[in-house]
Amino acid sequence: MKTNLLIFDLDGTLVDSRKDLATAVNLMRRHFKLPPLPLDTITGYVGNGVRLLVTRALQGTTIDINEALEVQAPLYRAHLYDETTLYPGVLEGLNRLHRDGHTLAVATNKPVDACVRILDHFEITPLFANVMGGGSTPNLKPDPEMIELIMGATGRTADVTWVIGDNYTDLECARRAGARSIFLNYGYGETGAETPTLRLDAFDELLRLFDGTRQ
Repeated sequence: MKTNLLIFDLDGTLVDSRKDLATAVNLMRRHFKLPPLPLDTITGYVGNGVRLLVTRALQGTTIDINEALEVQAPLYRAHLYDETTLYPGVLEGLNRLHRDGHTLAVATNKPVDACVRILDHFEITPLFANVMGGGSTPNLKPDPEMIELIMGATGRTADVTWVIGDNYTDLECARRAGARSIFLNYGYGETGAETPTLRLDAFDELLRLFDGTRQ
């Protein structure tokens, strides 16, 4: 069976972290005596890194973003996985893909230390050959740097690399790295102007895709 390099986004792809992200954002806003924002509003701000998340959450105010980031960071780390969950099929699916010989990796715009803590919490870190996040490289997705570095570190080429995520940032970085992409419809991002190679409705559909019958 042909094996692939499967590079996963984190938020909206492997984990549903919306409630914990919203908790941290609203605690940060409370610090600055601002009212809370609805969950759906904060969810719409996710996907381009923590700085842009905080910037969007404070639009219309004169609060210094660097100060806000210093306030928000420990609040998020204190509530990193209070209500964060793996999406259905993720635990079983990752273990199956790993057993089948595929090389798994993570490339996320979430700060890499927070990413690793979440993966450790769910006891899935050993499944990944490489984990990269905010702070691992100078640039966040959609810059293809993370994807290219993971391909280099694992010795896999673009023709066997798939980037799997729920936002245009995942699709764009895949395209720019010469890899293929899968957009997961259940996430909370959007495709923007990008066109994924494939769209799937559920994580376990990856098993049928990479079982050797549709490659």
